Amino acid sequence: MPSHVTYDTIIRGARWFDGTGGPSAVRDLGLRGGRVAAVSAEPLDATGCPEVVPAQGLWVLPGLIDIHTHYDIEVLAGPSLSESLRHGVTCVFVGSCSLSTVHVGAVDAGDLFSRVEAIPRHHVIDHVERGKTWHDASSYVEALEQLALGPNLAAFLGHSDVRTAVMGLDRATRPEVRATPAERGRMQQLLTDALDAGFLGMSAQQLLFDKLDGEVCRSRTLPSTYAAGAEMRGLRRILRRRGRALQAGPDATHPHTIVLEALRSIGLPGRAALKTSLLSAADIKAIPFVIHLMRGLAAVVNRLGADFRWQHLPVPFEVYADGIDLVIFEELGAGAAALHLSEKVARDELMRDPAYRAAFRKEYETKYTPRVWHRDFFDAEIVACPDESVIGRSFGQVGVERGGQHPVDAFLDLVVEHGTDLRWRTTVSGHRPQVLRRLAAERGVQMGFSDAGAHLRNMAFYNFGLRLLKHVRDAEQEGTPFLTPEQAVHRLTGELADWYDIDAGHLRVGDRADLFLLDPTRLDARVEEYAEEPCEQYGDLSRMVNRNDECVPLVMVGGRAVWRDGAPAGPLGRERTGQFLRAGQGPVPPVPASTPSAAPAPAVRAG
Repeated sequence: MPSHVTYDTIIRGARWFDGTGGPSAVRDLGLRGGRVAAVSAEPLDATGCPEVVPAQGLWVLPGLIDIHTHYDIEVLAGPSLSESLRHGVTCVFVGSCSLSTVHVGAVDAGDLFSRVEAIPRHHVIDHVERGKTWHDASSYVEALEQLALGPNLAAFLGHSDVRTAVMGLDRATRPEVRATPAERGRMQQLLTDALDAGFLGMSAQQLLFDKLDGEVCRSRTLPSTYAAGAEMRGLRRILRRRGRALQAGPDATHPHTIVLEALRSIGLPGRAALKTSLLSAADIKAIPFVIHLMRGLAAVVNRLGADFRWQHLPVPFEVYADGIDLVIFEELGAGAAALHLSEKVARDELMRDPAYRAAFRKEYETKYTPRVWHRDFFDAEIVACPDESVIGRSFGQVGVERGGQHPVDAFLDLVVEHGTDLRWRTTVSGHRPQVLRRLAAERGVQMGFSDAGAHLRNMAFYNFGLRLLKHVRDAEQEGTPFLTPEQAVHRLTGELADWYDIDAGHLRVGDRADLFLLDPTRLDARVEEYAEEPCEQYGDLSRMVNRNDECVPLVMVGGRAVWRDGAPAGPLGRERTGQFLRAGQGPVPPVPASTPSAAPAPAVRAG
């Protein structure tokens, strides 16, 4: 018998976090067969080991989990998903906000995804047409695992997807139409089939400013918003029985829907608690007191037997816009009217109309209603414009400088004149650091809601996990800690994996070797800097991204290096390293080396 154990990789001398929230310590990690084979306080014998990674001064963490993305389209043409992977994210959830591509065809997918998630419609249609080989949830999983996946994936079944497939998009978005008993039964069967295939649960939506694209049903709200009580009760009953999760988006303009969703999570004698993940706990600038009500609601219903969580983005929610193309305008009738028009000429004509402007001003000045946008054009900085004289100013300031013009008129004038060449930014929520700290420590809050893969020109939170760790480290150094690093890592990894019941998020002996190295000294201002990069999958559209590769020198999925020193490594983009993580089905073997994968569909080029 040999006197030593041979490892595939040894990570030498890193500060090791296991994802449980327990104490960290300097350890050697030995990886073998895609899993952690040893965690040792003594140096591991490297005899016969093909790679030893010196990691003194670095942290080694379980791969981060992003519980809210819209990678459903991008994964079909660019399955490496490197914009998340490079930041240590080794598992992403798709199928959020009632949207998935499991059952709908390409054109319906285009109508469902493109306006809501700000992804060009023709690319959505093309990628689904090219990529779709599946016909149900089980074959969808098989199709994903034929791609050269970079990270692991898990999925919700989208309620709007199912409703559209069963009822047709037109009937599914008519307020006078209710699903028939046969249609409700068919939806329940499709959900059951998805849970059998290992889906996390179902996502639903009630938010009324999520609108459809296309021509036939343009500007109607998502199909999920039209579901009656009987339809939802049947679907929730299945989720309760199976112990799976409901990801829900309540209608923020009707606060009682938030309370109802929380109450429905409560378990009763003979009725299990419904795992509910609600969008979202945000310190909204427009209504700052509401966050305290949200925190209290979670605490109360969980004491009453619920299994309720808020999703929360633990960084300031800063958004950018090109002209009027930003989803927050959907909550205004005037904004939605402009976004309804896809042709610039018609849109410009509308925005010049005095009656339209008067309506816009009236809504803008109505401050005391439930809303997301703060409706303050003095809090909206112009960052790019052909007219360089306005750069660095707010629309409100521009109006003042133009003789006291109303901020709405200043905004609309610049949009009409410059269209999407006018770029500006504002922070919608998460603007108070102390409130962010309190939320990050709340038991009723889950770290998530990055929207990775969507809103390509509007936001970039691919590295939200690193930004939380920076916040934690800064507070620790200031002597005002709100989480220990171990607790923060647990919140981003093991806590999420355990709640959703997937094989991820931990880094103990026997666990998957999904991990990354972090240089804590590089958790500085660079993680918050603005960056753009052409996105090949969407015709080289310049999208907002995050760039802080010095923080993350190595990422591994299933024990295989996929990102190293700021560049793709080893098999990334050529072979499959990630896999579909099935909820409730326990540990699964990592993908072995040299597993063949289908090549992704070629990206569509503009023009």
